Amino acid sequence: MFHKEGYKIIFTAFAICVVLSLIFNSIVENVLVKRIIILTLMIVLVLVLQFFRNPKRTVTPNLSHVLSPVDGKVVVIEEVHEKEYFNDRRIQVSVFMSPLNVHVTRYPVGGSIVYNKYHPGKYLVAWHPKSSDENERTTVVIKNSYLGDILYRQIAGAMAKRIVNYANVGNEVEQAEDSGFIKFGSRVDVFLPLGTTINVKINQKVKGGITIIASK
Repeated sequence: MFHKEGYKIIFTAFAICVVLSLIFNSIVENVLVKRIIILTLMIVLVLVLQFFRNPKRTVTPNLSHVLSPVDGKVVVIEEVHEKEYFNDRRIQVSVFMSPLNVHVTRYPVGGSIVYNKYHPGKYLVAWHPKSSDENERTTVVIKNSYLGDILYRQIAGAMAKRIVNYANVGNEVEQAEDSGFIKFGSRVDVFLPLGTTINVKINQKVKGGITIIASK
């Protein structure tokens, strides 16, 4: 199954590949060259399809768990000063997504959306320390009845040029529900209260809506 954000791109890529295949099939006489061109176009189409895949995941909501919002690899676990919303010390857990990962963003906890803000910015590589504050990004805060306020931030990277965010202030959301999409690679930061138990390690691979990154 594919994410709705990819329908237009998938259709366009499919149409282009079909048209190019027909054109090259009619103008290229060498059979081997024809096969190489068609194979290359098929590979491109498969890469586009795999990028927008949206696997369905069954999740049992748990108030004491913070789930990874995306698929990827944990690249940051550290105590930082979060200055946009909390203006105090928090534990930051960051997950980097390569172009091969599923790019659906999911709500790490359930609750009420109390803050939502888009920031235009730069396109530094997603693992750059300043990307959390300087890149194009969207910040969302969920008020959870058990864990308190949990902030997550979608961050565009060098390749990602569009952040899709479905959160709206006042909405009640469910844990692991689809909250958006980041097109063509990036990362997501989660900011947790001090004292929260971290359940993942640096370089650990995680799955959005499945892996428990923290608990209380």
